[in-house]
Amino acid sequence: MSVRVRRVYDPPEPGDGVRVLVDRLWPRGLAKDAARVDEWPKGLTPSNELRRWYHAGEGSYEEFARRYEAELAEPEAAGLLDHVRELAGAKPVTLLTAVKEPEHSHAAVLARMLG
Repeated sequence: MSVRVRRVYDPPEPGDGVRVLVDRLWPRGLAKDAARVDEWPKGLTPSNELRRWYHAGEGSYEEFARRYEAELAEPEAAGLLDHVRELAGAKPVTLLTAVKEPEHSHAAVLARMLG
């Protein structure tokens, strides 16, 4: 199973496999055809409340990850997570995000849960 995280603003690479945008909003200034996104499961993104809490600096990344994992256990998110897991079982999957530090984001949590 091959799952990796990349910024959506980086040019697509041949080894990306299925490109999955894991942000709730479309990235600013990026044309849809240039992004080459194959799937956009918005239900996999952190809730607005959790996202605001984390970006307000109220907690640690570890606490954010724990809370986000709890959200991913909810039925809709769990089903989407299973779908991406199935994709990753068949071919490489690249999780795309617009965040500046993907290694400290929800995308890294997703990659860990998928891998």
